Amino acid sequence: MFKVGKIEFQNPILLAPMEDVTSIAFRKLCKELGADIVYTEFVNSDGLIRDNKKTHDKLKITNDERPVGIQIYGGEINAMREAAKIAEQENPEIIDINAGCWVKKVANRGAGAGLLKDPPYMQKMAKEIVESVKIPVTVKTRLGWDENSIEIIEVAKRLEDVGVKALTIHCRTRVQGHDGEPAWHWIPKIKEAVSIPVVVNGGILSAQDALKAKEITNADGFMVARGAIYHPWIFREIKEIFEKGFVSHFVDVEERISTALRHLKYELEFKEGKRAIIPFRKYYSGYLRGLYGASKIKQKIMLLEEYQPIEDLLFSYKEELLKHQEFEE
Repeated sequence: MFKVGKIEFQNPILLAPMEDVTSIAFRKLCKELGADIVYTEFVNSDGLIRDNKKTHDKLKITNDERPVGIQIYGGEINAMREAAKIAEQENPEIIDINAGCWVKKVANRGAGAGLLKDPPYMQKMAKEIVESVKIPVTVKTRLGWDENSIEIIEVAKRLEDVGVKALTIHCRTRVQGHDGEPAWHWIPKIKEAVSIPVVVNGGILSAQDALKAKEITNADGFMVARGAIYHPWIFREIKEIFEKGFVSHFVDVEERISTALRHLKYELEFKEGKRAIIPFRKYYSGYLRGLYGASKIKQKIMLLEEYQPIEDLLFSYKEELLKHQEFEE
């Protein structure tokens, strides 16, 4: 059971915080497709306290995406404490501390997974943040810095002791990044050591992966990251496989195209023109994955900078694919 503050779910499926991915538009789409809890992009504490507009914009949330968490990151306790206070003003359901980002520019500065090098310091940071805000504070982290320094049991206990309300564990080390198989077998050990909810993360790229993770971990929640970028329908598919043991609904051509355009329209609600359309290009590979002739369409669509030509191209492509299917049948 995942119970944090006013949030209560049985086996919730969570959308992970991801830089340049979990915009308001993408969060809204994932909620519609079955995500129970969503998170903002991770927000830099220094940018917040310096009143950087681009950083502040990442705090914006809407009522139709709730419950939502704001994740903050940084390596300096005072900055993180003040950033948490600023984030709280947006009324999220959760403030989440990023103690898992593995990229060098973050971790090597003592932020993200860099906090794993000093568990007492991480604990002190969490304590300061918990005491500075009135809403629940959670932490997303990894097993350890490397395979020789896996101290997640100690870390989990330290964080629970200072009032952290839930943990999300990416079951790899910082050195691994996204490489190698996730060590899901650590989750039952962590659950045995603490009484707060423990969410499993890492390696959940399909509904089948989630079912396997559930069987191995009996986690209190299941967080999806990259799997949602390539296949945002993963949330409803995980729910179905948890309930029935299988996925019955195949995402056809029409749904792929209509969802891509719906997503792009959402992005355009919050950003104008090229500011929405150019960053959106990273999603086409997922929406068109496995479709006949997709590579040629992607080459064309990458050159388009307005919505209508994109819609026209995708509608034309859809009709071509449907005719091809009829011919094959």
